[in-house]
Parts: sequence; C-alpha cells; structure tokens
Amino acid sequence: MVAVAWIVIIGIRIWSFANEDHATPSDSIIVLGAAVYGDKPSPVFEERIKHGVTLYQQGFAPKIIFTGGRGEGDSHSEGEVGAIYAMSRGVPEEAILIESASRTTRQNLINAKVLMDESGLKSAIIVSDPLHLKRALMMANDVGIQAVSSPTPTSRYRSLKPKLEFLVREMYFYNHYLVINK
Repeated sequence: MVAVAWIVIIGIRIWSFANEDHATPSDSIIVLGAAVYGDKPSPVFEERIKHGVTLYQQGFAPKIIFTGGRGEGDSHSEGEVGAIYAMSRGVPEEAILIESASRTTRQNLINAKVLMDESGLKSAIIVSDPLHLKRALMMANDVGIQAVSSPTPTSRYRSLKPKLEFLVREMYFYNHYLVINK
C-alpha cells in the first residue's frame, strides 16, 4: 500500500510540475538532447531547440548549451544538430556550446556542467519536455548546476494517451534515479 501511495504521489508531483516555467535570467540555457534524423532534429528535439532559441532571443542568457551524443548510424550528434538548427535561426556561433558525448539525461547534465565550468558559467535554465523536467532539474542540482526549468510550450505529447505514457516512463526513471543515484 505504501508503494502504491508513493507512486501516486510521484506521478502527481511530476504532472503538477510539468508546466511551471521558472525561467529567470541565467548564465546559460541547457537544451537537453533528443533523437535526430541525419542532420535534422526529431519533432521532440525541434521543440526543445525552438524554445531554447526563444529564451536566448528574449535575453534570458548569453549562452546556449546543446547536449546529446551521436546515435548508432547518425552522421551528427544531437548537440551538433541543435547548434546547426539554432544558428539557422540567427543564434551566433559564439553564443553556442556543444556537448556531444552523452547518451542519457544525467550524462547531458554532467557534461554540460564541465562546459559551464570551463566557460565560467554558474547558472542555467534547463529546457526539455514538460514531464521530463522534474527529474532533469533534480539531476542538474545534484551535479552542481544552479538551475531552473523552462518547459517547451508545445510538445508532440499533446493528447492524454501519449502524455500518460510519458508520465509512466518518467515515474519509472524518477524512482530509478532516486534509488540508484541518490
């Protein structure tokens, strides 16, 4: 019974946090990677990139960090694709940092922290899908990033069924992280 209550509480916390935008002026914007197709972002990643670019253009931070490694058979890493897309939308190359070795959210953030330290950046706005941000923000804080979250205002997870599937996945990974990494 306690386990069921715990799962329900975690689900409610993730769901209720999902659309809270905490963007405040920061040193950087970290756009968490997602799948790419050749040199094009997946629809999920494209929404993340667009939101990161919007925050940059609104003056929330002078740097954008694009994260994500190269999938098997991919010609470009997620980080590289994010940077290419952002530059095509007017973000100057000197405003972009690329992390291209990670395969997981935690690795995205660990490697982004290294780039931040090398560049003297202290704070970040984490950009991802709404239901991903509760776990991502916890991980960012755990690796030493002074972070706030800003969910994508649009997502491919629009109807209830995909949202619930994503929520169940996030509940699993959130609990897994608490048990394994905390």
